Formats: sequence, structure tokens, C-alpha cells
Amino acid sequence: MHGSRILALGHYQPARILTNDDLAKMVDTSDEWIRSRVGISTRHIAGPDESVADMAAKAAEKAFAAAGLTPADIDLVVVATCTSLDRSPNVAARVADRLGVPSPAALDVNTACSGFPHALAMANLAIAGGSAAKALVIGVEKLSDFADWSDRSTCILVGDGAGAAVVVASETPEISPVVWGSVPEMGRAVLIEGRDGTFSQEGQAVYRWATTTLPAIARRVCERAGVAPEELGGVVLHQANLRIIEPVAHKIGAVNAVIARDVVDSGNTSAASIPLAFSKLVERGEVEKGAPVLLFGFGGGLSYAGQVVRCP
Repeated sequence: MHGSRILALGHYQPARILTNDDLAKMVDTSDEWIRSRVGISTRHIAGPDESVADMAAKAAEKAFAAAGLTPADIDLVVVATCTSLDRSPNVAARVADRLGVPSPAALDVNTACSGFPHALAMANLAIAGGSAAKALVIGVEKLSDFADWSDRSTCILVGDGAGAAVVVASETPEISPVVWGSVPEMGRAVLIEGRDGTFSQEGQAVYRWATTTLPAIARRVCERAGVAPEELGGVVLHQANLRIIEPVAHKIGAVNAVIARDVVDSGNTSAASIPLAFSKLVERGEVEKGAPVLLFGFGGGLSYAGQVVRCP
């Protein structure tokens, strides 16, 4: 085998929906104010007893059902998250135990909002290198645990959820080499610090970087994949802000692609946002099977990662 492919996807979101009107009763904001600045209308919020591992396992179960595989088939579990309350065991180990994966390598990746492309790249490299055959890759966050519900600049953004991918060996590689990196001097642009820290960010700094620097990096992802931007069937960027997603997709040159806009309904779900949005596009049949799809995440660190995959 020379590479890997995404066999199937699955996603999960909590039942509780928090609307902009609900937030207007908590902080000085309004539906119009939120929509005009970030494009979000609703977000899903997990219950107090619903953990990161709970959501991750539910998304994984959906992915297994779509893939026609069982947990016993998996030999690698990689979970991307920055909102686990526990230091050990990691979320991957908890998910493996919950699902009944017998003896996998189990590891977490914490690069915040770019977590899923990082985790997918690690699984791809492990499979291409012969260290794994079938992997479960999950992006999951419970950002509501770290939200400052009195800060209208950040609490309007956060949502909870999970997305999962089953990745298997493939004679024809369908996951391109990753383009990844970081901007250490912007490491404090997105923060959750300390034992009781809350989510904060320098929104304007992230916006400027994303709208000016990101498009060139994303085009380099396409170049490494051997795909021209106009050949993309889908673009799934980190769902941070609709005012970032739309201009960046335009600057990339993805003129024929379906652009994921799940941020409108789900808010910013950090590491969960890309697999969550991608899974929904596939579930609705909006991207043709086998079409090239750009995945690109950016955020805390400031870390970024992206690859082109073939739509399952």
C-alpha cells in the first residue's frame, strides 16, 4: 500500500441549540450584531454530564456504520481536541475503551482549531509507513466548558460537537501530503490558559492573518496534491467565521467548489469543525464521490495544516 483514503465519515452534535436570541438575554448582543460580524445563527451546547469522550464515541459509531466496519478492525485511534478536562488517560484511550477497540495505538493531538488536519496527517503517515492499516480519526470539542459567558466577543462563537473519519490503506493515495506549520509569534492570538482559563482570542489579528496569508498556503496544499484550485469539488476550512471562510475560498480560486458554511448552524467547534462540516456535506450528497476536497485548519498556536482528500 502506498497511502490511505477516507472510507467514511460521521458526526455528532448535542441536542441543545443556543440561538442568537438566547444569547441576547445573557449578554449585550443581538441576532443582527452576531450575524453581521461572524455569520453564526445557532450553536449546539453539550449537557453538563456530556463529555468530550462521549461526543467523540457517538461520532465514531456513525462513521463505523457508514464504513461497514467494527471497532475490532481499528488499530490506531487519533483524537484532536483542546478541551478535555482530564490529563490522563487521553481521550483516544477513553474512546477506544468505550467503543471496544481491542489494542490500538491511541493518542491525542492538541493544535486547537487545526487539530483534525494534523490528526489526519498522522494517521495517513502511519498507514503509508506500514505502522497501521485502519485508523479512527476524530475531532471533538466541548468549548462551552471554557466559554466566558459574560464576554460577548467570544461567547457568541463557541459550539460543541464531534466529527470522525475511518481511514484505511489504499493502493492509490487519496489523502495528499500535508502542508503544516505555525506562526509562533502569534501563539497568544488564541488562548485557554491555566486550570480555570477561559477561551479568549485576538480576533482581528487572526482575521488579518487568515484573509491575507492563508490563501497562498492553501494554494500550496493544492499544488502538493497535484490539483488546481478550480478542480476542487469542495472546500472545508476551519469554521471560525463566515467572514473569513467566504473571502478566503474566493482568494484560493476554488470557483467550482462547494464551500462548507456549517459555522452558520454550529458555531466555532475548533478541532471538530472540519470533520463535522465535511461529514454533513457528504451526508447531504453535496460533493461528488471521488471529488478532491481541500481541508484546511488554523487557530491556536498559531498552527495550521491542510491536505486535499478524495470525497468518500
